Amino acid sequence: MFDLTAARQNMVESQLRTRGIADPRVLEAMLRVPREEFVPEAYRRHAYEDSPLPIGNGQTISQPYVVAVMLEALELRGSEKVLEIGTGSGYVTALLAELAGPVFSIERHAVLAENARRTLERLGYSNVRVLTGDGTLGLREAAPFDAILVSAAAFAVPDALWEQLAEGGRMMIPVGTPDAQQLQLIRKIAGRPVVLVREAVRFVPLISGS
Repeated sequence: MFDLTAARQNMVESQLRTRGIADPRVLEAMLRVPREEFVPEAYRRHAYEDSPLPIGNGQTISQPYVVAVMLEALELRGSEKVLEIGTGSGYVTALLAELAGPVFSIERHAVLAENARRTLERLGYSNVRVLTGDGTLGLREAAPFDAILVSAAAFAVPDALWEQLAEGGRMMIPVGTPDAQQLQLIRKIAGRPVVLVREAVRFVPLISGS
């Protein structure tokens, strides 16, 4: 029988630690969260490979290394209120729940949102709220957020997300065209954006409208 626990441990060592991911909280969270629970049954054996996997509705679960880069950059310490745009399978949502305080996650595909909600509930995550809607609008009623993680690429940072980021907060978002995207770490300092451009990536597009 294929040993998924060993595969998860190997993923953390060979794909993350050796490539520079050093935050012990991120590494420990990725050791705890079973990625195989967030992929279709047919892909469970591939859950810890260094690649994205399809999850239906034209969406994917991001490769573990990219997820780790985004999480490490947010510098979560355990009490932050977090907004996630693009719940997808719920895998990153679970990691955020391990690393932060309350997590609000928005997914525009109702089927994916419901599947993620059920998986997260089954795994015992009680500090997560998954909603179906337009992620570009954020979630004004729960703002401001200490951290925002966007798992889809925008041509520019949506105004609503910037407005809902708390002073001193951090946002990780892929920005660019379908063929040329880069992760951006954006901090709100004295009400102004301080941007650090990170890795080149390829995400599905961030689409306005539920």
